[in-house]
Amino acid sequence: MIEFHLESQSGVAPYLQIVQQVKQALRLDILRIGDQLPTVREVVEKLVINPNTVLKAYRELEHEGLITSRPGQGTFIARTLAGASLASHAALRRSLGRWLQSAREAGLDEESIQALFNATFRDTQAAEGEETA
Repeated sequence: MIEFHLESQSGVAPYLQIVQQVKQALRLDILRIGDQLPTVREVVEKLVINPNTVLKAYRELEHEGLITSRPGQGTFIARTLAGASLASHAALRRSLGRWLQSAREAGLDEESIQALFNATFRDTQAAEGEETA
C-alpha cells in the first residue's frame, strides 16, 4: 500500500501532491489495478491534514478514471499508467542512481541536485520542442 508524504516547502497544494504520488506510483507499476489506497482516515491521521484535502485528491483521481470507490470496502486502483517501456525502468533507475551518487560526491545537497535535474529537464524539453517546430 502506498504511503503518502507531503513536502510543505514544495509550493504544490497538498491534494495535488497526493494526486501526483498516486500517478507516479501508477507509472512505475508500484500500484496496480485492484490495489487498495489508504482510507481517508488513515491518510488524515498519518499526514495530519484536513479530510477534505484527501477527499479532493481522491475525487480528482476518480474523475480521471484512475480509482474507484466501493462503498463499505474502500478505494481501489481502476486503471494503470504504466507504459510498455516499463521494462526499461530498472536500467534507467540504476543509471539515475549512479548519477545521483556522482552529484553527491561532487558536493551537491538535495536542493541543488533537484535544481540541476529540473533545469536540465526543462532545457531538454525546450530543445525537443525546437526540433519539432
